[in-house]
Amino acid sequence: MFKRVFILFLALCPFFSKAQDYSDTWDGYFSYYNIKDVTASDNIIYAVAENAVFTYNTLTQEINTFSTIQGLSGETISTLYYSLDYQALVIGYDSGLIEIIKEDTSEVLTVVDIVDKTTIPSVSKQINHFNEYNGLLYISTNYGISVYDLSRLEFGDTYFIGDAGVQTIVTQTTIANGYIYASCMSNTGLKRAAVDNSNLIDFSQWSTIATGNFTAVEAVANNVYAVNSSRTLFRVNSTNLSNLKVFSSAPLDVKSANDELIITTENYVYLYSSDFNLLEEVGGLDTNFTAAITTINDFYIGTDSYGVLKSPIGNTLNVEEIHPDGPLMNTPFSVEAEYNNVWVTYGDFTETYNPFPLRTRGLSHLKNDVWKNIPTDSILGARNLSTISINPNKINQVFISSFYDGILEVEADVVTTLHDETNSGLEPIEVSGSTDIRVNPTTFDSNGVLWSLSGRISSPLKSYDPNTGQWKSYSFEGLFSDGLNGEWGFSDIAIDNSGVVWTGGYVNGVIGYDYSAGTSQIRSLSEESENMPTTVVKAVAIDNSNQLWIGTIRGLRVLYNTSSFFTSSTVEASEIVVLDDGVASELLALEYITSIEVDGSNNKWIGTIGSGVFYLSSDGQETLFHFTKDNSPLPSNNVTDINIDSTNGKVFIATENGLVAYNSGSSSTQETYKDAYVYPNPVRPNFNITEDLVKIKGLTDHVNIKITDIEGNLVAEAQSNVNSRYSGYNLEIDGGTAFWNGRNLANNVVHSGVYIIMLSDTETFETKVLKLMIIR
Repeated sequence: MFKRVFILFLALCPFFSKAQDYSDTWDGYFSYYNIKDVTASDNIIYAVAENAVFTYNTLTQEINTFSTIQGLSGETISTLYYSLDYQALVIGYDSGLIEIIKEDTSEVLTVVDIVDKTTIPSVSKQINHFNEYNGLLYISTNYGISVYDLSRLEFGDTYFIGDAGVQTIVTQTTIANGYIYASCMSNTGLKRAAVDNSNLIDFSQWSTIATGNFTAVEAVANNVYAVNSSRTLFRVNSTNLSNLKVFSSAPLDVKSANDELIITTENYVYLYSSDFNLLEEVGGLDTNFTAAITTINDFYIGTDSYGVLKSPIGNTLNVEEIHPDGPLMNTPFSVEAEYNNVWVTYGDFTETYNPFPLRTRGLSHLKNDVWKNIPTDSILGARNLSTISINPNKINQVFISSFYDGILEVEADVVTTLHDETNSGLEPIEVSGSTDIRVNPTTFDSNGVLWSLSGRISSPLKSYDPNTGQWKSYSFEGLFSDGLNGEWGFSDIAIDNSGVVWTGGYVNGVIGYDYSAGTSQIRSLSEESENMPTTVVKAVAIDNSNQLWIGTIRGLRVLYNTSSFFTSSTVEASEIVVLDDGVASELLALEYITSIEVDGSNNKWIGTIGSGVFYLSSDGQETLFHFTKDNSPLPSNNVTDINIDSTNGKVFIATENGLVAYNSGSSSTQETYKDAYVYPNPVRPNFNITEDLVKIKGLTDHVNIKITDIEGNLVAEAQSNVNSRYSGYNLEIDGGTAFWNGRNLANNVVHSGVYIIMLSDTETFETKVLKLMIIR
């Protein structure tokens, strides 16, 4: 378990604070296929993906991961380094952030000095390389070189070595023969200075060996090598350069290990002796290389699509793929979770529903804690995959929208059909000769019929019955006559208790369509006079009271009376007004809302751009949680989608930097108490009942719970919609799950004994009795 410590260096007094470890209540689902850098210690290989790290033990083949769940920031990683002397892994970020994982203390030290430096532009703070010498870490950045003392955990000097002392991009440093060498971009060239010079902050102490742009410099057994942007490798002899080789593609990574030089290009890894004799090369594989390191016996090569490849030195035709299990990418666009299955797509389209540039990306499916990734060559050419719908009557059948090619049908993880204009009721946009079918939101109704919406056509609403193969179309001409420009696209879809289909558009706000009354009815809310803050609606959700929650790019609205939507002469959406220290304000005013999900307790999970996730009470009057990247393992505050697996209450949150899940512990309600149970049972002495709570699962919508001791004395009582979770009760109900902290009516923790749990449904009058043993 890694803890996180923030370090703010103010004068000589650093401030430390330990951040929370989230592994008890959160799970991370990060991709480890695209590797940014690799390094090694004695028996451990360290690899960084976009925003997470994994380790591989070369002796035991054990793999461990470190992500935001264990305290990393979730930001984009640029490089890493392992210090053998200090037994610390140092991680550098695009933002200038540095994190140090200390193996002896199991802490993650977060160094924010560079991030907070106001005199350095944000675009110039990227960490490019770490180089250790005599306990000092020389940090190459996009502004120059900073020195960090690993023993004292504090910064020293910063060297601005551009012409006349200006900031310049330093890509790498190395130290050999009493000199520090720096490879620089911005035409600053290759520079060096005496490493023991106490005045290296003076730019004039640095001499220029060669002008131009240099991407790397590395020393191997006192031989110094440098690479420039023209793909040329040089040997550095004092202040002269000797041309050694011009590579066919640019070297991306230059390292030394075991007194050997390792050069990685997009397609090859070259291993040279210290005096530049070619020892081995690896290439010809169906992937792009990003970085490499060697041990005595093996290559470990980072790739952009297969994680780390292990290949024995001397037998490079033998390749082994190494990476943790995970989804294809760290840019989830949509997530669907149900029946202990999780599906992820990687879209996407613009805010104005433009699918270009087209993207061909695969699918990811999590089942039984194992990821099955469906690659791009198995999706029948479909592009810009977006919304996912799992067939509730056949859970291995899944439908995936394509915002350019139609709807994919997947069965048992195999793509079987691409529904388009040639074999379905789907239609392309109303442009002559076009085959562009822009499907986004889909959902199943209670009859097992799939509903979908397509942009820029006159009849955008479609229904499809997988059992009969029948398609139906529904015209929106009562709302707009210009199919191409009347509505650019649709964001979300929900079906209420009366069968009304609700959706959100870009031009028309929130739209309701009722087809059940024989004569179809359509109406929208989009005007300021209807209390809509904008026409752009990104999320719609029907809650357990049949109220419509509407997420826009400028705030939240609720339509409380959906039943009169088509009959009332005037309809207005309502904002939610809350009191904050006695001052009335609009809930989520001006927030860019991307997703709304309703859980088993009728509470609302709301995703935003810029503000993370809000978890609201059923009426929105109380914010139960507000998760951001500062107080949770969210890797970004920009949320693309939220979905809840109602079977276990797990809340999956897709962000622009990865997928995480919050284990709420709740579940959906059941029709009967047939499968109701209590756990843990028995409650043993080592179980912290007041913190970890006893759970009662399998409850109905209208449950009354009484807990008594064996003599019949009442210990605790709760009822649905009264004792809701997070309200401070000892016994609380969240959907189909109740939580008891083991305290009685006097707020004392109960003694050892047998306790009777009596469940009764206040509407059906069904009852069930459970027994719970507590051992203190």
